[in-house]
Amino acid sequence: MTMKLDSWLLEILACPNCGGALEQDDKAGELVCTGTCKYAYPVRDDIPVLLVDEARTPTS
Repeated sequence: MTMKLDSWLLEILACPNCGGALEQDDKAGELVCTGTCKYAYPVRDDIPVLLVDEARTPTS
C-alpha cells in the first residue's frame, strides 16, 4: 500500500504528542513518530489522522 503524501507535507507535519518528525511507513500505512513517543498514526485515503486517540502506541 503506497501512500500518496507530498514530501513538503511530511516536512511540515509533526507528532501531536511529542512534536517529533514523522516518517512514512508505506507497508503499515502509517506515519511513525521519530521523536520520543514513537506513536504511529494511521493514514486513511491518503489523509493522515493525527489524533493521539487514534495512534498506535509502540510495544515495549
